[in-house]
Amino acid sequence: MEDPVAPGAGSPPANGNGNGNGGGGKGKPASPKGREAFKSQRRESEGSVDCPTLEFEYGDSDGHAAELSELYSYTENLEFTTNRRCFEEDFKTQVQGKEWLELEEDAQKAYVMGLLDRLEVVSRERRLKVARAVLYLAQGTFGECDSEVDVLHWSRYNCFLLYQMGTFSTFLELLHMEIDNSQACSSALRKPAISIADSTELRVLLSVMYLMVENIRLERETDSCRWRTARETFRTELSFSMHNEEPFALLLFSMVTKFCSGLAPHFPIKKVLLLLWKVVMFTLGGFEHLQALKVQKRAELGLPPLAEDSIQVVKSMRAASPPSYTLDLGESQLAPPPSKLRGRRGSRRQLLTKQDSLDIYNERDLFKTEEPAAEEEEESAGDGERTLDGELDLLEQDPLVPPPPSQAPLSAERVAFPKGLPWAPKVRDTETLVGLPRPIHESVKTLKQHKYISIADVQIKNEEELEKCPMSLGEEVVPETPCEILLKHFKLNHIYQFEYVSQHLVFANCIPLILKFFNQNILSYITAKNSISVLDYPCCTIQDLPELTTESLEAGDNNQFCWRNLFSCINLLRLLNKLTKWKHSRTMMLVVFKSAPILKRALKVKQAMLQLYVLKLLKIQTKYLGRQWRKSNMKTMSAIYQKVRHRMNDDWAYGNDIDARPWDFQAEECTLRANIEAFNSRRYDRPQDSEFSPVDNCLQSVLGQRLDLPEDFHYSYEIWLEREVFSQPICWEELLQNH
Repeated sequence: MEDPVAPGAGSPPANGNGNGNGGGGKGKPASPKGREAFKSQRRESEGSVDCPTLEFEYGDSDGHAAELSELYSYTENLEFTTNRRCFEEDFKTQVQGKEWLELEEDAQKAYVMGLLDRLEVVSRERRLKVARAVLYLAQGTFGECDSEVDVLHWSRYNCFLLYQMGTFSTFLELLHMEIDNSQACSSALRKPAISIADSTELRVLLSVMYLMVENIRLERETDSCRWRTARETFRTELSFSMHNEEPFALLLFSMVTKFCSGLAPHFPIKKVLLLLWKVVMFTLGGFEHLQALKVQKRAELGLPPLAEDSIQVVKSMRAASPPSYTLDLGESQLAPPPSKLRGRRGSRRQLLTKQDSLDIYNERDLFKTEEPAAEEEEESAGDGERTLDGELDLLEQDPLVPPPPSQAPLSAERVAFPKGLPWAPKVRDTETLVGLPRPIHESVKTLKQHKYISIADVQIKNEEELEKCPMSLGEEVVPETPCEILLKHFKLNHIYQFEYVSQHLVFANCIPLILKFFNQNILSYITAKNSISVLDYPCCTIQDLPELTTESLEAGDNNQFCWRNLFSCINLLRLLNKLTKWKHSRTMMLVVFKSAPILKRALKVKQAMLQLYVLKLLKIQTKYLGRQWRKSNMKTMSAIYQKVRHRMNDDWAYGNDIDARPWDFQAEECTLRANIEAFNSRRYDRPQDSEFSPVDNCLQSVLGQRLDLPEDFHYSYEIWLEREVFSQPICWEELLQNH
């Protein structure tokens, strides 16, 4: 299988011998050209070690104004003026001597009703002008506002008003018409290049719907009861199919599929994806709602409450300093071989220093709750200074902020958090050890105190029982949730729904695609300046466009990172973690695609949540990377030990399985696929005449059933009797013998 990861760090050596010495024999030094490339790579790797800690708070979305601004590209800025002109021309014909903000609410509703009526005209051009007038209302009637705050306020007010008058349903019908417009699709397919003019109608419709979803989705304490009721009604309409139509999210998914297949290249895919994201988040809920669903689901299944909220714990963590890359054998195949390093006195002293640090770290008692002695603190602080080549200490010696009291374990059986570690340890399975000494029983007791049973484990066990005993257990009651009709929510709804989507992503090469994305200078990607404040909505609608100079373009942009890029990086890492967690075959894909150096370079970004998910992905593959990799990456190993949750019976830090291959675990993937197909068949493909359907054994009941017969049955009944009954000889002896 060809490695889809882009060439760079972690790529195999050019000669293909795999010994990492640049093309010579064993122990032969690298060529001058290879040494120069290695030095260049070192400079690139170490050039950003002094990256400041990024003050980024992970959440469902960015600020309200930023999310609205995300909808528009800078090439669409001229259309703000066009929308305003279309509204003012129509408004002057309907209302005399007043502006929109001066009207009473009843007059505003009457005008909106007139706009919706004028949307039903046959003329495509006139319909577009009216749609632009509606878009201007959704954008906040900025021509009558004096500040950005006013624009955002009236945009939200107008969106609620538009929804109450049925605007969303009207625009949904128009969207169906544009999707089914075969003339526009064929015209776009014939063009050598697609321009922004090819998607004008779709962009206007999607913009209105996005603004309505985003403004109504936003919850504020000052919202009136009418607005709160409208929000819940809107959420229900988007979650379930209305008027025998598919849910709105499925329509957007079909647009994505149509665009990706090349059948509709003119679709504005950015707006489609943004609207799809907001609809899914609005209907399924964000992280807080997901956490509440977890608590509710565990209570329904009789499981112990959760020990902590993952998002809240990560928010209390501090970012670590990036590790050095000079001795990382996986970072560059041009580095000298390990035998050369061991032969040098200085290198040996450095490796021993790292080993001594690890020994001291391992000698500390994980579950020791008393305060450490002052001598230990001084000694550990001294060890932290012994870094090689000026390497910053990854642990930073700063204690982690403990989780808030509200997140403390509710069960009396659970032990306290180990000192200095942010997570309560877990263990997946424990068994009694009959006849063994008391100390081992104490160990088992400790394991059972930390035993964690996930919702997925319970769902898998229930599914196995339903497959074994379909008759005695009866038919499963499936609640009609939004997720049951639309990855975290899938996993909570049912584990096999999550696995179904995950397996599709894996088979579509999602894992190497994400690794290819991260095989770049992630720090430069995250800190890239790709937005111009003076051109962003709503600023561009209030202020006159200044002369475009270097100073004016950079004015007001004091962010140290791009929120969008950092948010997407974290989400991609979380997705990669979801796909590979507890899946040996997929973990081996990470090893085969040489993900360790790619992921390790991402640790240069000093943001706690991003580093956490990078360390998780490194942890699951350490046993396949070998002992030498672990020796050369002790700081990374220590960071994993400190920041990632401990599985008490996991041998990640010392296990060795370097001879494993991806095909060694293919049976696991095949078994999973069989279980998914059985689940889908049992829940969604149940035929009416199934062999497990109840049988009516009452003769009178069977004979009394009404059967739908064809119209000509009465005319051909006697012929049928003669042909099928009377003319057929019956051999009674043979019939008796057979029975």
